[in-house]
Amino acid sequence: MEFGLFVEFPANSTTTQPQIFRDSLELIDAAEELGSEGIWLAEYHFNPARSVLSAPVTVAGAIAGRTKRVKIGLAVHVLPLRNPVQIAEEIATLDHLSNGRLDFGIGRAAFPRIYQGYGLDYSESRNRFDECLEIILKCWTTDKFSFSGKYYKFDDISVVPQPLQKPHPPIRIGATSVDTFELVGRMGYPIFINPSRVTTLMDLKPMVSEFHAARKKAGHIGQVDVGIRVPVYVAETEAKAYSEPKESTMFQMKRLVNVVTESIGQAGIASGDDRVSQAERLNAMTYEDVRANMVIYGTPESVIDRLQELQEELGINQLIYEVNFGCSVPLEQQIKSVQLLNEKVAPNIK
Repeated sequence: MEFGLFVEFPANSTTTQPQIFRDSLELIDAAEELGSEGIWLAEYHFNPARSVLSAPVTVAGAIAGRTKRVKIGLAVHVLPLRNPVQIAEEIATLDHLSNGRLDFGIGRAAFPRIYQGYGLDYSESRNRFDECLEIILKCWTTDKFSFSGKYYKFDDISVVPQPLQKPHPPIRIGATSVDTFELVGRMGYPIFINPSRVTTLMDLKPMVSEFHAARKKAGHIGQVDVGIRVPVYVAETEAKAYSEPKESTMFQMKRLVNVVTESIGQAGIASGDDRVSQAERLNAMTYEDVRANMVIYGTPESVIDRLQELQEELGINQLIYEVNFGCSVPLEQQIKSVQLLNEKVAPNIK
């Protein structure tokens, strides 16, 4: 299994913006030194209480310049927010700067408020996403092209550079809502799952099965990567693994309830995406419920057991782990967790 660290350049009430950048880069440097295979970057907008990571491609360029080995992934880049030709140019440039270490994770975001901030209609996000991806692929695989769609039009343009990786960096599509699993399966791309809002870890099995069935029905053959983003906290004792991330974790659960509640009834939410039930379920969860169903916290031995169970149930071959769920775990504890995971957990998971 491939292990990568998820980093969101998190904000909290005690940190300044310069400190957030310094601490996050220190964590990334430590992760490479400790053996992490990848660094995966979030994308947030208009949410100063949560994160300063509004320009992940810029940050990825900085990471490419200060690291030598780790894969650099976007998890995920929100395509409909920007011009697809500009995205293609910047991602191809980043692929060269990283010497082909880039993974292009893409999505359209689960919440309408970032679209509102940019003056865009969230109900258009799926169609905009489809057009964006088609244009980006044309930029990377043709010398010159034209395109005429509902949202974008280009006439006889040549886009440079083309990516270092051929035909392009690996593409992974993020899935948060239930309906997205089938859609990504039909498209044939690897899937990147963020289950925290929608379901418990073990309840994902039928959704992953739906992804594989849709992929097969669409005629896609061969193995496909299934990645999952999960809060993971490894400590030397079960007592530390219980207590150290508790306050941060429950703060994040409250924040998740608020953002899901805020999105209820907004345009662009799929009919099967029951935000009311999601908010009620999340609000009712105790810390014990969260530990049992939504995160993987424990000693190296117990984390190995949980990951092997998850691997067997879901067939995942990529774990994107976050060690600061809720944004207030001290940096030294984050680094210690990364160390234990890479030294004592990852070598025991095939």
